[in-house]
Amino acid sequence: MTMQHDILIRNATVIDGTGAPRRVADIAIDADRITAIGDLSGHMAARDIDATGLIAAPGFIDVHTHDDRILFSEPAMRAKVSQGVTTVIGGNCGISLAPMPVPVKRPVTPPLDLLDASGDWYRFPTFASYVAAFEATPAAVNCAHYIGHTTLRAITMDDLSRAANAGEILAMQALVAEAMEAGALGVSTGLAYPPAIAATTEEVIEVTRPIAAHDGLYATHMRDESAHSMEALDESFAVGRALGVQVLISHHKLAGEENFGRSVQTLAHIGDQRAHQEICLDCYPYEASSTILTAAHAKVSPRTIVTWSVGAPEMAGRELADICADWGCDLDAACARLIPAGAVYFRMCEEDVQRILSWPSTMVGSDGLPHDERPHPRLWGTFPRVLGHYARDLGLFDLETAVHKMTGLTAQEIGLPERGELRTGFMADITLFDDRTIADRATYTDPIQPAAGIVLVLVNGAAVWDMGVPTGARPGKYLRRDRGAQRRASVG
Repeated sequence: MTMQHDILIRNATVIDGTGAPRRVADIAIDADRITAIGDLSGHMAARDIDATGLIAAPGFIDVHTHDDRILFSEPAMRAKVSQGVTTVIGGNCGISLAPMPVPVKRPVTPPLDLLDASGDWYRFPTFASYVAAFEATPAAVNCAHYIGHTTLRAITMDDLSRAANAGEILAMQALVAEAMEAGALGVSTGLAYPPAIAATTEEVIEVTRPIAAHDGLYATHMRDESAHSMEALDESFAVGRALGVQVLISHHKLAGEENFGRSVQTLAHIGDQRAHQEICLDCYPYEASSTILTAAHAKVSPRTIVTWSVGAPEMAGRELADICADWGCDLDAACARLIPAGAVYFRMCEEDVQRILSWPSTMVGSDGLPHDERPHPRLWGTFPRVLGHYARDLGLFDLETAVHKMTGLTAQEIGLPERGELRTGFMADITLFDDRTIADRATYTDPIQPAAGIVLVLVNGAAVWDMGVPTGARPGKYLRRDRGAQRRASVG
C-alpha cells in the first residue's frame, strides 16, 4: 500500500539535533508533525522535495531575543526565518512587553526603549492577554517569553533609583504569579541597567519567588559582565539556590580589554557550580555587543557604532568617533545630543567568544534588537555564522555539535517538548540548508541582509521561507515550558 503524505523530503542528510552523526534519510510530514523518517521510497506526497546534498536539521531555536513586539508588527519575521529560526524566546534582560497594566511612562525609560522608543505599545494589561493575542494572530515562528523584572519595576514603582519596598514586591509577585499561570517561562533580569541596579539580591529573590511553584526559569543579564563577573555569577547562583530553580546566564561574555581571557575562569566556575544546581548559558557569535547608548559604555569601547537615535536619527549607522569629529564636540556632548539611542560596542575578544561558544553546554542566542534602524548584524546572521564561519570554516566544532547547540540542547534546557529534534511524532519544525554555502551576509556596515544557504524552513509543517523568500504563512504557536514532558520525550 502506497503511503500518502503532505510533504516528503527525500535523500536529505539528516542532522537530528541530538549531536548524533548525520545520516541520509527521507522525512515525511503530515499536518504539523513528522510522521516517518527513513527509507520512504515507496511513499508519495502532495509536495515532494529532493534534498540531495542538503542538510535537514530541526528548526533553530533563538534562545535569547527581544522579539516581543515585532512578532505583531512584522509577523513574517524575516530576520529570523531567513536564517532558519523557527522558535524565538523573548522577554529577556528584564525587558518584556507584558504585562503593561498602565501605559509606559514617556519618554520611555531605557532599556525598555529597546522594544521601541516611541512607547506606543501599551496593549497587554496582563501576560495572559499577550499570549491570547499571539494565539489569535500568530507570527511565522513559535515563541515563548519571560516576564521582565525591569518592566515590573517600571509599572509598580514611582522611583527606580531605590530598592522596592514590601508593597511593591507584593505587587510584582502578583504579576509574576499571573504570568506563570498564563504560560511564562519564568522571570528575566537586567541588573546591569540603571532601572534595576538598585534592586537588591533579596528583592530579586522575593519578586521571582512565584516561579518556583511552576518550575520556572531565572534568566539573567548579570549585574556585571566585566571586572566583577565572578561576583555577578555568584549572585545569579544565589537567586537560583534560594528559589530552587534553574538559572540561565544570558549572553555570557567578558567585556573590556583588562578582562580578555577571563572566560577560562568564568566557565570553570559555572562548570563547578553545575555540580550543585541547575545552570545553563547562552552566547552570540560576535565580539561586539549592542544595547542602549551611554557615554560610560562608549568611553571604554575602542569603537562604537550608533544603531538608532531619537536626538539625531540621521546618525544611525555611523561611528561615534566620526560624529564627534563632525560636530566638533567630545564624546559626552555627542552622547547627550544623540540619546535616547542605541549602539554597538566592540569590547570583547575573539578568543573568549570562541571559548564560550565551544563550551559543551552553551546554547546559541542572537540577542538581536529588531527595532534598531541599523541593527547589530547578529539580528540577521547569528545562526548561519555559527554553522558557516565557526563550524565549517574555522572547525571550532563539527556541524552536528553546532546544530545541537541551537536545537536539541536548547529544547532540553528551556523545556520545549517535541521540539529541537528530528524524530517521528515530533513537531515539524525543520530547516533545510546547504552546508557548503551557508553563511551570514549581514555586516556592521550593511546589517539587514538575509543569510546564504537557507533553502526551506518549515514551522509546524508549513513553509515560512522557501527558496529565498517568505511565504506569508503564519503557523507559529505559543510554547509553554514543560521539562517533564520534554525529558520523557527525550528518552522515549
